[in-house]
Amino acid sequence: MPNLVIYIAVMAIVTYLIRVLPLTLIRKKITNVTLRSFLYYVPYVTLSVMTFPAILKATGSIYSGLAALIVCILLAWKGFSLTVVALSACVAVFVLNLFLL
Repeated sequence: MPNLVIYIAVMAIVTYLIRVLPLTLIRKKITNVTLRSFLYYVPYVTLSVMTFPAILKATGSIYSGLAALIVCILLAWKGFSLTVVALSACVAVFVLNLFLL
């Protein structure tokens, strides 16, 4: 039990430092174009890296997950709303699992 408390405390300190150090160490505006571009895309890349495997593994089969991903990409590319894209992906998974798998 005491080790668990130490682990949680170390985790909290490290998490806090990761969030606070950039705010305290970088006081002026970042003017480097490459660094600004990198920092701009970090949230999108992080979200994609966390979401992509979950999409493929969310259904019982990787094929239905891949079908849902393809449907989502195509409909989002065409400019459909988030509701239409999500419902279409659900229908694609349902139909694929019902009739093919």
